[in-house]
Amino acid sequence: MGLYLCPVEQNLAILIADLSGYTALTETHGAAAAADIIDKFHDMVRRALVGASRLHERVGDEVMIVSEAPGDLMHTAAMLIHLCSAEHQFLQVHGSLHYGPVLKRNEFFFGATLNLASRIAAIAAKGRFWCSADFIRVLPDSSQYVFESKGMHRFKNVRNETELFELQTGSQDFFYIDPICRMVICDKEKAIAHPEEQNIFFCSKQCLEIYNSHK
Repeated sequence: MGLYLCPVEQNLAILIADLSGYTALTETHGAAAAADIIDKFHDMVRRALVGASRLHERVGDEVMIVSEAPGDLMHTAAMLIHLCSAEHQFLQVHGSLHYGPVLKRNEFFFGATLNLASRIAAIAAKGRFWCSADFIRVLPDSSQYVFESKGMHRFKNVRNETELFELQTGSQDFFYIDPICRMVICDKEKAIAHPEEQNIFFCSKQCLEIYNSHK
């Protein structure tokens, strides 16, 4: 008889995001235009991933990104907003950042943490990420960003009221991401610039060499 392993909960940072106005665009311009938007959005998501952040699930225009490092996920949210805003006439992204215990089974996550993250994402303003106090509490350095309180909110089937905060990405200078190790580079003067390609920086000569070897 095979050994049954009981699934174990783990604490995880969760980002859920989608595009504001995507449904209306689909109805107006059709499936082909919507598919083009999704392809571009998913490319932005991949480019926005920082450090330990990883794309776990995508359904239509909604993505779920998870990380054991909340700070990496915060940078990912800021980068995703920046990439969508920088793209000419692109839809605005909005979503949530939350932290707590989740149960993983058959590559899927379950639990109240995931449900609350989804509900927060649904009410976040266009171009904004709303965070729970639980998420901000576990950040290694929350002073890197400014968070504006959006007050207490009550959600269906959630026992206690939840205070939400809006991530103020405008307070953060634009940063770069090492394309190899996905490390955040806040000070490009201390980084290694690619000798030929503009706006590509590396944290070490080793990452630069790996990047060039893959070309």
